[in-house]
Amino acid sequence: MKKDLFLTHINEIPIARHFVKNLPYEYQLKTRAKSLRKAGNLSEVIFWKHVHKGKFWKIDFDRQRIIGNYIVDFYVKALGLIVEIDGNSHDHKEEYDSIRETFLLSLGLKLFKISDFRVLNDLENVMKELEEFIIQEYSLK
Repeated sequence: MKKDLFLTHINEIPIARHFVKNLPYEYQLKTRAKSLRKAGNLSEVIFWKHVHKGKFWKIDFDRQRIIGNYIVDFYVKALGLIVEIDGNSHDHKEEYDSIRETFLLSLGLKLFKISDFRVLNDLENVMKELEEFIIQEYSLK
């Protein structure tokens, strides 16, 4: 296989690119996404410090990315991967979250969800689980 089909290697396992083209974009959310990037909650800031500028296996993460009518916490364009850090704001929003998740998955995207509590208290294992998820979903088996 050509080298450019791979995004990176995790623990010597090649990770294949998985671009999802033509994602819907709601322009009216641009200002909100920008303000969320600037504000950032603690768990998102901590996670960001571990993944930005290719620190996590040379993978490029975007923060507060607009997809359709939603803003996702983190997005890896080259993988079509969303990373969501769920905190208190998701309490009592199960139906909304379910509709949102169904929509995002229907676009061919993958979703890795973690709690803000785990990011704050167990980041090392969260990052290992993210590695395992990426290997499971994107390696050539």
